[in-house]
This record gives sequence, C-alpha cells and structure tokens, in this order.
Amino acid sequence: MAAEKFDDLFAFVAVAREGSFTKAAAQLGVSQSALSHTIRGLETRLGLRLLTRTTRSVSTSEAGERLLQTLRPRFEEIEDELAALSELRDKPAGTIRITAAEHAANSVLWPKLAKFLPDYPDIKVEIIVDYGLTDIVAQRYDAGVRLGDQVEKT
Repeated sequence: MAAEKFDDLFAFVAVAREGSFTKAAAQLGVSQSALSHTIRGLETRLGLRLLTRTTRSVSTSEAGERLLQTLRPRFEEIEDELAALSELRDKPAGTIRITAAEHAANSVLWPKLAKFLPDYPDIKVEIIVDYGLTDIVAQRYDAGVRLGDQVEKT
C-alpha cells in the first residue's frame, strides 16, 4: 500500500476522532478543503461512505465506525512506539563492535571504557582481537583500532 493511502487513513481517523473537519485540519496542518478532498478520495477508492456530514457535524457511518475501530488502536500503537523510539535518542543504548589488536585493546580501549561504561549501562561493547586488516564496513564493525602503519589506506 502506498504511503499516501496511509495518510488518507490517518486523515480519516483525525476527522472521525475530532468530529470536525475544521479541528482535524488544524491538527493535521492542512486546509479544510484539502482534508475534505482527501476524505472524498478515500471514500471513492473504498466505494463506501465513511462519514456522514451535515452543516454542523460530522459522524462516522456504519462502515466508517468499523474502519475507525480497526485503525484507531493501530495508529495509537504506532504513535506510542515512535514516542518510545524518541526516548532512545536521549539515552544511549545498543552494542558497539570494535576490532582491535590486543595491545590496543588492553592499553587504550579497556582503560577508557572502564571509565565510560558505568555511566551508560545500556551500552554493550564487543571488542574482537584481530591482527589482520579487517574491512570494518563489510564485517559490520563500528570502529577498528590498529597501530599506525597497519591501517588500510582505503
């Protein structure tokens, strides 16, 4: 399903929830006429009337109510998950993979990480001791530490 079709469904949920094209348009940041056109397009595409409109009110039809009961919890779930993901932005977490020679791991990385990791318990570090030249992109490492002349030129 194309993204604009999800936008149509999201617009429908907003109108149905607000019971008003004016309020829903303000919430979505679009004009009333654009929102009305979007809903008309959705109804045409589905071949069903989803909203009953009068000059003073908007309510869902039977088909509209059924669609609303299906969509609303799913959109709320998506909104909740997006909010939870935004919390990750404020709190570092995840796994960092580093390839290093043994000397670099013992003398440089571990002493620095020993000071860093207690403040960030949600960060896990994997240090793989390797003496060869490793393609850190292909091997999905976040970083590689080598002594000066052991660094690949590319």
